Amino acid sequence: MNDQRKTTVHLPFSDKYTDSHSQEYFQKHNEKKFSDRMEHRMAQRALALAGNPSSVLDLPCGTGRFWSMLAQDPKRELLAADYSEAMLEVARRTRDPSVVQRFRLLQCSAFEITLPDDSVDCIFCIRLMHHIGDSTNRVAMLREFHRVSRDTVVLSLWVNGNYKAWRRRRLEDARRQRGENSDNRFIVPRAQFEQECREAGFEIVGHVDFLPRLFMWRAYVLRKKTF
Repeated sequence: MNDQRKTTVHLPFSDKYTDSHSQEYFQKHNEKKFSDRMEHRMAQRALALAGNPSSVLDLPCGTGRFWSMLAQDPKRELLAADYSEAMLEVARRTRDPSVVQRFRLLQCSAFEITLPDDSVDCIFCIRLMHHIGDSTNRVAMLREFHRVSRDTVVLSLWVNGNYKAWRRRRLEDARRQRGENSDNRFIVPRAQFEQECREAGFEIVGHVDFLPRLFMWRAYVLRKKTF
């Protein structure tokens, strides 16, 4: 195990997922039918680019929004983790029991995953990286993914170079001029993030955009380099 990786990182936004907030999160995303279908399609295409891995860690799994899709392969080994026990409990309670029983559930941080080195073929990380505004923290998380994954990582984040990113930048500039703080969601320049991936020991297999040139969401597929 690489002892250099262990630097505890705790980000305040992760504490907001209480029992009530986790239930609200489930209801909100359960109602977004079109965007949910589009995001599932993006994730499926990214998993195909990753070679349809035979074992997957869904981190953060939230309330299990992608569990049915990940469980479509009956032979796939499935793990799911989240920092919030409340999110895990909502997932247990609301998802199909036959799907829930396929998953080994863990409560842990994405910065300190409670699994040994090379535990799974693929780490599936949707809707987390856009909360990480600091490059050092992104690289730390990516290095932890490199440790735990045997092969690939599928992750989504907000990137620049599209209409929604341009529009959000204008809104953020106006917010700063009013003396307001930005929220905990960040756009990362594509070139910068790709360099961070290489710094953490990955090569970029490819990417899938939610809607090219319009939306900020992009899913990257990374392959682990061995040192």
